[in-house]
Amino acid sequence: MTAELVRGQNHPLSQVGLAIRITAGTPVLAGATLGDENGMVPGPQWVAHPGAPALPGIEVPRRAATEHRLAVDLDALPEAVHRLDVFLALPSGVGGPLRFGGVAAPHTTVEGLDGSELACFTLTGLDSETAVLALELYRRQGAWKVRAVGQGYAAGLPALLADQGLDAAADLAAAVHRAAAHDPSRALPSSMASPHQAPVPTPQDTSATVPHGAPASAPRDTHRPEDEDAPGSGTVGPPSSYAPRNPYDAQDPGTTPRDPDARVDHTHPGRRPHGTPAPAAPAADDRPAQPVAGDAVGWSMEERLYNQVWGMFEDLARTTAAYRSAVDFADSRLEKELDQALADPRTRLGTAGDAAREAAQERRTQLVDQARAVLDRDLAQLTAESEVVEPALPPAYAGWDNPVWHGYRVPAEPPMALRLGDLQLPESVPLRIPLLVRLPLERGLWLDSGAAEASDGPEGLQDSAELRRLAMEAAMTLAARLLAVHPVGDFAVRIIDPAGAGATAFAPITGTGVLAAPPATGAAGVTAQLERLTRRVDLAQMALRGGAPQTLPADVDTARQLLIVNDFPHGFDDRAVTRLRYLADEGPDVGVHLLLVADRADAAAYGPLLDPLWRSLMRLTPVPDDHFTDPWVGHAWTYEPSLVPSGSQIVQHVLSEVARASTKPK
Repeated sequence: MTAELVRGQNHPLSQVGLAIRITAGTPVLAGATLGDENGMVPGPQWVAHPGAPALPGIEVPRRAATEHRLAVDLDALPEAVHRLDVFLALPSGVGGPLRFGGVAAPHTTVEGLDGSELACFTLTGLDSETAVLALELYRRQGAWKVRAVGQGYAAGLPALLADQGLDAAADLAAAVHRAAAHDPSRALPSSMASPHQAPVPTPQDTSATVPHGAPASAPRDTHRPEDEDAPGSGTVGPPSSYAPRNPYDAQDPGTTPRDPDARVDHTHPGRRPHGTPAPAAPAADDRPAQPVAGDAVGWSMEERLYNQVWGMFEDLARTTAAYRSAVDFADSRLEKELDQALADPRTRLGTAGDAAREAAQERRTQLVDQARAVLDRDLAQLTAESEVVEPALPPAYAGWDNPVWHGYRVPAEPPMALRLGDLQLPESVPLRIPLLVRLPLERGLWLDSGAAEASDGPEGLQDSAELRRLAMEAAMTLAARLLAVHPVGDFAVRIIDPAGAGATAFAPITGTGVLAAPPATGAAGVTAQLERLTRRVDLAQMALRGGAPQTLPADVDTARQLLIVNDFPHGFDDRAVTRLRYLADEGPDVGVHLLLVADRADAAAYGPLLDPLWRSLMRLTPVPDDHFTDPWVGHAWTYEPSLVPSGSQIVQHVLSEVARASTKPK
């Protein structure tokens, strides 16, 4: 399964022969630096770039392109190399975009030589930067890992190289740009050429031209029949199946160049367009095909529903993109027609000018109305599909108001995914799409109890105490869901609540006896709980490295662990903070997951020390907030937590069933 990384997160590399694939919405040049144990690059001869594309263990492309493949052999790297950094830069003096913020977010994928995707990272959040440090491959205790960096440099490639410890950074950057432009009259200085450089065939440029304003790429069927797992999705499906990606993956661009003036097709390639009858049984009239739950590929109903939900997400993203693009076109056309009318003295004033302006406005209204009609048609079909799919969802995917919970029984197998909440767009209200993430969790969760940046939420929800209460209740329901969807003994929840502020909110969990241990309180309780889990992570890592994962001591709980930390950083000293960062960084690989309930402002005293921690966690909010962004269209999605209906006792009922099952003799 592909690990979807965020800034600061790392992932172990199970293979030494790697291919790093890079896709971008505009031609970029790619390179790599080889650093020592302190992260410093000894000299320009340890920089692989278009002018010196081959170094021991690394080979990079010779020119700027929208697609790159970097070949890496970790065993072939010199012994002194402890870090390999992959960088991207916009070519200079080619008339292209002036900053990464003006193009689609670049996407990186680390693959094994067998084609399996090990990790991926989308470089979102870039703005004025013209160079960016994308990935870091580093050696730790003899094992290699990849870290998502995403550090941008507004001053460009010279600043990036200078940050790597190179003295002649400006000269090297200029030489790199000249080499990427393939100007024979400006050869690289001999002092900057690698002594290990070998001739490499020039890669074929298979970049696709994407019309301005269109999505950087459209999802396509990336499944290869020889692969068991569909790349990018991590799901297992039959040959030639389509497995939709989730919103944190950037899509692979197509390799067939498009006509820049052609109309963009926003339809989902793996699903029937809404409003189109099924080919096998054409309808007698123009009514749209009736939606069916599980109308997607997959080995099981659970997998088909998972793929169908993400297909609905992509459909909504693209029909909204088409509508917004049409509105933008109508606005620009109106502006152009008004400028033309004002430029002509004969129509600037009087009735002729008024008539020209009214006609332009009517044309704009007509275009927008046509686009809105198409959007409304698609929304109606998606809403009908949602009304069929929601009742069919299993407990792991279902909202707390779903009747499936009333017949809840402890499962025998863990689910493939979990519902964290819902996503919606302003144009789609009240349609909501479930936010499903694959299990086991690849990264920790952070429930932000701080005041939302937007101030247009419901009155009273910006109160600090109320937000903290809602965040704790959301953490409790997430923990309850995780306990409920795992078999008995497969998952355990632990709580750190230094001041006991969450006693009331956590009562459904503490009162039913499903906790692995009572909540840890006070500084001593915080230290003891962190020591216990840190020891578990250390022992599990040693067992895995030794090839004997089942040889853990008898006193080590082998179940997956969720650690809820409430009111962070209250009750944490520097040592406890360091251990928490260690758990967030290393824990998910060995079954220890973090759920942080915190206001980032409360930890401001730590400064940038905690920045990697915040970036490594998936941020959730207890109230609706538009902080999720899909990488291929760029919509800002509003996230809403999955809350229990007011007055419902369904969580207590479910947790009571979990407690009853755990006490039954095996």
